[in-house]
Amino acid sequence: MKFSEEFEQRFSTMLTHYPTKRSVLVPTLLYAQDEVGFLSDEVILEIAGRLDLTELDVRNVISYYSMLTTKPRGKYDVQVCTNIACMVRGGEQLFEHCKKKLGVGHKGTTPDGVFTLEEVECIGACSWAPAIQVNYDFHENLTAEKVDRILDEYKKKGMQ
Repeated sequence: MKFSEEFEQRFSTMLTHYPTKRSVLVPTLLYAQDEVGFLSDEVILEIAGRLDLTELDVRNVISYYSMLTTKPRGKYDVQVCTNIACMVRGGEQLFEHCKKKLGVGHKGTTPDGVFTLEEVECIGACSWAPAIQVNYDFHENLTAEKVDRILDEYKKKGMQ
């Protein structure tokens, strides 16, 4: 498994910031997922080896965190919050709207590979509900019309 120079630099730097190798597991998985698109068997084995962990140790962590995946995702991961604050302010309706607009359901990926849609419990944006997160970008105080504009912009970027 060959990672980019940027990944290698981040990994080396992270190792100096934590008391044990195991402590860098989650950020390393996130960086690897960002680079490769998902956590393949090859990536999991590579990271386990680098951190002196078993494959099972790594898979257990992956299964715990919803932001980590062993399946390919679209270029943009659209996470629609439907937890209580967002639900009360229309989060479930926004999720239904996104399903129709993108033509996929929960954890579905559009045929062009641009979007993956997920319904999530909380993205920590309760004060600005309803909210979505696209990769690492937050979008708050949403309406269906605002979501359409946001997704259209990402679609343009994704097709470049």
